[in-house]
Amino acid sequence: MDAQGRGQADDNNVDPADQWVLDPSTGNYELRLGPAGQAPARPADRKAPGRRAPGSPAGGGGDTDTRPLPTQRAGRKPEAAGAGTGGSGADGAAADGEGADGAGPDGAAAGGRAARRAGGRAATAAGTVGRRKRKPKKSGKKRALHWTAGVVGFVLVAGCGAAYIVYQQLDGNISKVDVGEENAAVTDGPVNLLIIGTDARDGKKGNEGYGDDGSVGHADTTILMHVSKDRSNATALSIPRDLVTDIPDCPTKQKDGSTKTVPGEHKVRFNTSLGQEGRDPGCTWRTVEKLTGVKVSHFMMADFNAVKELSNAVDGVEVCAGKDIDDPKSHLKLSAGRHVVKGEQALAFVRTRHSVGTGSDLSRIKLQQQFIGSLIRKLKSSAFGSPGKLLDIAQAATKALTVDTGIGSASKLLDFGNDLKKVDLNKITFATVPVLDNPRDKATVILDKAKAEPLFQMVQQDHTLSKDAAKGKSGAKPAPVKKAPPQLVRVDVTNGGGPFGSAQETVDWLQNTKAAKLSTNAGNASEKLAATRLEYAPNQADQAATLADWMGLPKSALKQSAQNAGPRVPMKLTLGKDFTAPGTPIEAPTETPAGVQHVNADDKDICAK
Repeated sequence: MDAQGRGQADDNNVDPADQWVLDPSTGNYELRLGPAGQAPARPADRKAPGRRAPGSPAGGGGDTDTRPLPTQRAGRKPEAAGAGTGGSGADGAAADGEGADGAGPDGAAAGGRAARRAGGRAATAAGTVGRRKRKPKKSGKKRALHWTAGVVGFVLVAGCGAAYIVYQQLDGNISKVDVGEENAAVTDGPVNLLIIGTDARDGKKGNEGYGDDGSVGHADTTILMHVSKDRSNATALSIPRDLVTDIPDCPTKQKDGSTKTVPGEHKVRFNTSLGQEGRDPGCTWRTVEKLTGVKVSHFMMADFNAVKELSNAVDGVEVCAGKDIDDPKSHLKLSAGRHVVKGEQALAFVRTRHSVGTGSDLSRIKLQQQFIGSLIRKLKSSAFGSPGKLLDIAQAATKALTVDTGIGSASKLLDFGNDLKKVDLNKITFATVPVLDNPRDKATVILDKAKAEPLFQMVQQDHTLSKDAAKGKSGAKPAPVKKAPPQLVRVDVTNGGGPFGSAQETVDWLQNTKAAKLSTNAGNASEKLAATRLEYAPNQADQAATLADWMGLPKSALKQSAQNAGPRVPMKLTLGKDFTAPGTPIEAPTETPAGVQHVNADDKDICAK
């Protein structure tokens, strides 16, 4: 017996709230779904030989079983074949009182009344056993309500099995590459997603007519998407494919399981970080880290089909042309104004460049940013309006993408996506890495360091480019902490990447300029750091606040331990590669550097010109 006395075996896993119950207003059994989402068998299917419902003729029935269930007591009406099975309400639950729930005296009384009513109806129905009782015609509103309830019930009941099948399906779609990094799909820190669009013509069907014939698949489009630690904002940095940069040595996994290191190169095009000499996405990953100083979390790589399939899955993406466009290279023809593009036309839009701007790759980047922003708006607004549409998008995305092993399954991708979707649309900012024309080669560009380095610092230190988001948590400084006087600041200084002699120079500055006599040169650090770090204990927070203020340290540089320190234990300041000189603030700017192109993803007024 179960907890409600229905005589069901414990191992049936049937929730006590799941019942086929009698609706006294219609005289029919209807399915009442409970939290478990699994319905027991219909009463007509539970046959108990040798028992009949009160008031029923002994030989009646034909194809109708008039015998009550083993758990029924007198008065429980059997269901005629083909009876309706809509959702039940309060009346249905009450009618089931004694016969199924056994819910105390009140329930027993209600059950008794229901039994007498049911018995009376059964007697009236004698001679018509096996014929479905005519039900009062429902209004259109009620029919719609029952239909909706039925659909929702079916989804709840079938959802678990279907979800498993869908996961298996989506897992089979996903391609992944082991790049030697397997970061968790979800983290409580910032996320840096590397998005790579390749110009490879081989691979999936549909790529043959695009890109350079024979191309090994270069990094044609690259975006570094930084999502803030508190998920309040995101920055998408487009990296020009023709940027001259350094590519580091890159270990790549071979088909036989071995690892081959592809030698690095100096002053070559960024797009050769993928494909050239057998480089895989991990090589682009390492090149971006070297260029920006930002630690990449995951990558997603897509080919030409991705744009076509995703734009089709969302029923088109709205774009804007500031003038008539007729590009013979991409085959894009658009009149001035707004258009909804998908499939081949969507791909032509993101590939065009000869009829917009200066005709360079930098002009094409603006089109790509416009398209992605519009796609995000579409996804956030209406594309997830139905399970079918969601599945279409999931199928299109997983078939088009290659990812790292850290997000290389449907479940990991779902967790990853659920984490990132917390960012508001108006807090996503697109920007392009600032560059200058290369005086040695007009076909390439070089980094504009004066603008790029502060921009990279903002990303490294989790500062937003969005003015609205800057008012939120990410760009805000921590609450003020009481500062210790200079004579109590005790710190060991090590050099972990700063200029030669930085540790001693910093100690001299602390002692002679700031009167911090308890500062000590601890030599070189055991590891090289990209960013300066100050480690301290909870009971040293006042000392850390003083030192951070002197040094201009960002909040990301402050690392507090869990345990308090002894009275003479010093803090540990490790000078990283971002350190230039004592007294020069390390903290990144809180506003986008002047001259850096940037737009918000929710800006609908951007038009290609």
